Amino acid sequence: MSEKGQEKSKTALPENAYKELGPGEAYVPIIAEETGVPEVTRRSITFGLLMIVIFSAAAAYIALKLGQGIETAIPISILAVGFSALARRKSILIENVNILAIGATSGIVVGGSVFVMPAIFMLGLDKGSTSFETFLQIFLVPFLGAVLGVLFLIPFRRYFTQEMHGKLPFPEGTATTEILVAGEKGGSQAKVLVYSLGLGIVLDYLALALKAWSDTFSTASVPAMDYFTQKVKGVFAMNTSAAVLGLGVIIGLKYASIIMAGSLLSYFVLIPLFGYISPDYAAASYDQIFFGIKNAAGMMTHPGVRNIGIGGIFAAGVISIIKMAPVIKQALGQVLSQLFKKHDGSEKASSRLDLDIKMTTVFGMAIALAVAIFVYFRLVVVAGQANATMISLLSLVLTFLIVFLFSAVSAWAVAMISVTPISGMTLTTLIIAAVTLAALGLKGGPGMLAILLIGGVVCTALSMSGSLVTQFKIGHWLGSTPKTIQWSNIYGSALASLTVTGVIMLFAKVYGYGTPTPEHMTPLPAPQAGAMAAVANAFMGGQDVPWMLYGVGAIIAVVVSMLGVSALAFALGMYLPIELNSPILLGAIVGWMIQKSTKEGKLSKARNDKAILIASGFIAGGALAGVFDGITKMFVPDEGFGFSSWMPGVFTEGFRNWVGLLVFLALSAFLYWDANKAKPEEE
Repeated sequence: MSEKGQEKSKTALPENAYKELGPGEAYVPIIAEETGVPEVTRRSITFGLLMIVIFSAAAAYIALKLGQGIETAIPISILAVGFSALARRKSILIENVNILAIGATSGIVVGGSVFVMPAIFMLGLDKGSTSFETFLQIFLVPFLGAVLGVLFLIPFRRYFTQEMHGKLPFPEGTATTEILVAGEKGGSQAKVLVYSLGLGIVLDYLALALKAWSDTFSTASVPAMDYFTQKVKGVFAMNTSAAVLGLGVIIGLKYASIIMAGSLLSYFVLIPLFGYISPDYAAASYDQIFFGIKNAAGMMTHPGVRNIGIGGIFAAGVISIIKMAPVIKQALGQVLSQLFKKHDGSEKASSRLDLDIKMTTVFGMAIALAVAIFVYFRLVVVAGQANATMISLLSLVLTFLIVFLFSAVSAWAVAMISVTPISGMTLTTLIIAAVTLAALGLKGGPGMLAILLIGGVVCTALSMSGSLVTQFKIGHWLGSTPKTIQWSNIYGSALASLTVTGVIMLFAKVYGYGTPTPEHMTPLPAPQAGAMAAVANAFMGGQDVPWMLYGVGAIIAVVVSMLGVSALAFALGMYLPIELNSPILLGAIVGWMIQKSTKEGKLSKARNDKAILIASGFIAGGALAGVFDGITKMFVPDEGFGFSSWMPGVFTEGFRNWVGLLVFLALSAFLYWDANKAKPEEE
C-alpha cells in the first residue's frame, strides 16, 4: 500500500460522513484509492471463516434457548481490530470490513434459519424423511435465501448508500464504523471506545447473568401499582441495558419518538381495552394480552395485541413499497439496461468504489436459484400432490416477489432504527403463502412444510438485506469495494448454513424443541419457531386466523401514514415490547440534550461525536455481554445462580427492579456528563 494510502487510512471520518450533502457536494471515503489497497487477503478470509463457525454455533444455541439472536457484526469487528493489533502487520480498514462481511453471515443465517426451521420438528414434519433429506431441507432454505437477499439488494445499493446519505441514521453501521476507525486511529478515541465498551459489558453482564439488578424495570413489580397492573392492565416497562441506551443516542429523537408512540398505543390503549371488553382477556396478564393466550399444550387460544402490530407492519411495508416505487422502477431499469447493454469495449471502467457484481451475473444467478427452488419444491416438497407443478410454480413466484418487495423494506428498517421486523414480515409471508396455496387445495403436512420453506427462504433473505445494507454503508464510509462485500456474503453464507444446519439437527436429537415429550423432557423453547409453527398449523391445520386484528393494524398504519408519520416505525412500536422502545427514547433524549448543550458549532460537533463513540461502545459492550451470558448459561444452570439466588433476602425482585432503574438513569447521566467534556481539539 502506498504511503498516501497509509496516511489516509489513519485519518478520521470526513466531516460530512453523517450529514446530508449539499448541491454538488460529494462524499470521499477514508480510503479512496482506486488500486493498490489490499482488501481480500488470506488473513481476512481465514479469520472471517473462523468467525462464521464460532458465531454460527453460539448464536444458534442462544437463539434456540433464549429466543433472542445475538449481534455478531459488532463482536466480530472488535475481534478483527484486536487481532490486527496483535499481528505483525496491522490490518487495513477495508481488510477488516472483509472479515466483517464474511463473518457476519453467521448472524444472518441464524436469524433466518433458527427462527423458522425448528418448526419442522415441532410439527413432526421430519417424520418419514431420512436424515439427509431433513439436512437438505434445512441447509438449502437459508443458503438460497441468503444468496437471494444479496442479489435483490444490489440494485438498491446506490439509493441507500449514496442518494440517502445523511438522511438515514444507520445506528448499527455507525457503531461498527466507529469501532473500526477508533481501532485504526488509536489514541483518545480508542480509549473512549474501550472504557465505554467495558462499562457496557460489566453492567449488562451483572444484570443478565449475575442478576445484580433487573435487566428490565417494570411498574408490574411495584406493589403500589397493583391496581393498574391487575385491573387496568396498564404497565410501563424499560430495559436497563447499556446497549439499548446507546442505540437511542444514534437513532435520534425523531424515529425514537414515533416508535415509542406505537408502544404507547399498544400498552396504554389496546391492552387495557382488550382487558376491559373481554372476560377472557380480563383474567389474563398484560403480557399474555400482548403476546397471546396459550393453552397447556402451547397452542394459541386467544390472539394477542401484537397481531395488530403484524398487520401494521404488513400495511406499512406495502405503503413503503408504493412510496419507493420510483426507486424500484429505477432499480429495475438499471438491471434491464445493463442486461441488454451492448459492450463494444469503449465504456470506461466503473470506479472501484462503485463496482457491483455485473447485472448479467446477478440475473443468471437469480435464474439458477429459481430453477433450484422450483425443482426442490416439485420433486421433494409437494411430490405426489394434486396440482404439484402449479403449486411449485406459484411458490416460486411468491418467494421471489415477496423477497424483492420486502428486501427494500427490511433494509430501510435497519437503516432507520437498526431493527428489522423479520418475524413480523415472515409471519405475513406465511399468511400470504398459506391463503394462496390453500386455494389450490394444499393442506395438512405438505401444506405446512411448503409455507415454512417459503417463509424460511424469505426470512433469511430479509435478514441478509438488513445486514447487507449496513455493510454497504460501512464500506461506503470507509472505502470498500461493494462487489467484494457481495461475494464475501455469498461465499460465507454457504459455510454459515452448513454450521447452523448441523446445530439445529444436533439439538433436535439431543434436546428437542417446543413442548416436552417422553423422548425430550426439557426441550429448547425456540419461541420464534413456535410462533411460525402455530401460524402454519392455524392455516393448514384448520385453526382460527386473527384477520380482524391484522385488519385493525393495517388501518392504523394507513391513518398514521396519512398524518405524515413513518408507518413502519409506528408499526414496529406496536409490535415490539415497550421495554425495548422506552429506553431508546430516553437515549435519544440524552443525545438531543448533548447536541443542544452549546450553541458553538465546533464544540457541539465534538460533543456529539464523542456521544456517538460512547454509544457505540455501549452497543458493542451490550452485544458482548449477551454472548457471555449465553456462554454462562451453557455451563451453569440459570436456576440457583446469581445474587438473587445467593442473597434472596437482599436481592429481592422489588429491590432489583429499582436498582436497575437507578443504574440506567446513572448511566444516562454519565453519558451526558462525559460527552460534554469533549473539546473541539479532540476532533
